[in-house]
Amino acid sequence: MTLSPFQRGFAMPAEWHPHAATWMAWPHDDEQWVGMLEPVRREFASLVDAIATREPVDLLLADDESEQDARRRLTRGTTRFHRVAHQDLWLRDSGPIFVTSGDQVALVDWEFNGWGDKYPADLDNQIPTHVARILGDVPLYKPGIVMEGGSIEGDGHGTVLTTRQCLLSPHRNPWVSEADLEGHLREAIGATQVLWLDEGLEGDHTDGHIDTIARFAGPDTIVTATCDDRDDPNHAVLLANLERLRTARAADQRPYRIVELPIPVRKAHFEGERLPLTYANFYIVNDAVLLPVFGDEHDANAAEILRPLFPGREIVPLMARALMTGGGAFHCVTQQQPAGRLWRPE
Repeated sequence: MTLSPFQRGFAMPAEWHPHAATWMAWPHDDEQWVGMLEPVRREFASLVDAIATREPVDLLLADDESEQDARRRLTRGTTRFHRVAHQDLWLRDSGPIFVTSGDQVALVDWEFNGWGDKYPADLDNQIPTHVARILGDVPLYKPGIVMEGGSIEGDGHGTVLTTRQCLLSPHRNPWVSEADLEGHLREAIGATQVLWLDEGLEGDHTDGHIDTIARFAGPDTIVTATCDDRDDPNHAVLLANLERLRTARAADQRPYRIVELPIPVRKAHFEGERLPLTYANFYIVNDAVLLPVFGDEHDANAAEILRPLFPGREIVPLMARALMTGGGAFHCVTQQQPAGRLWRPE
């Protein structure tokens, strides 16, 4: 595209907008998963099947072994297989962001640098190009800045939630100011206002992605993670986020309904580091909300909190204890393609 999506009237829709498909990538590197690949694949297969029964899944496969394993495990719904070299499975961050204008859908291709140069990302940075090719060589809009899908959360009406800890990280766009970043979000995904929180969860190697702490559950409702344990380092951080959201206003100046979603009671560690367990990393699909659970006493409570917020959608709890050893859950490994016809230059 020569013009930005904003100039063509495109904007990022809310996640509850009808989906044409969900893009994912099959876990494939046992060394990377530190011996956890088998339990991760079991959980991942359940997640893919749960999505594929509600909307098609486009699944990226790194090699022959991945394809054979995925075909053996996946037994339900519609899954389309694509051979694409990649390093990791966190397509929320490495994949394209889809934006819409009416019934048209376009793709935004940010730069992905492995969450601030923490991990190799050369192959993953090419995933949007592969997705565009698979979709029929559709055009990509390249804003030219580092951005991850898990760092931004939109309400479908122009408001975007994010954190300073992530977007202002010195290892992403050190030359870009907060105001500059708001301008980039306006041009690329049609953001009309940005609501900034400060920090995310302890142990989050993404530097505070918003999709682990605060999510829209409707244009007037924000679900935010909270921590009841005053001795937990997350308590003060999440309380500050809660207080900030209580003063936030939508574009029409109405206050949001703020719903608290307590994080799991039990702390989990892997290789000496705390895992950022959270129920806020749910994924909204057609007719359902897929909720990561961990065998914690708060699992059932999380489902009960979300159920009335998504009328007409089933709340589907699925185990994510193994997947979380990689640092993320269901929202992190998915990228929705909104329903509509793919935009092409006239």
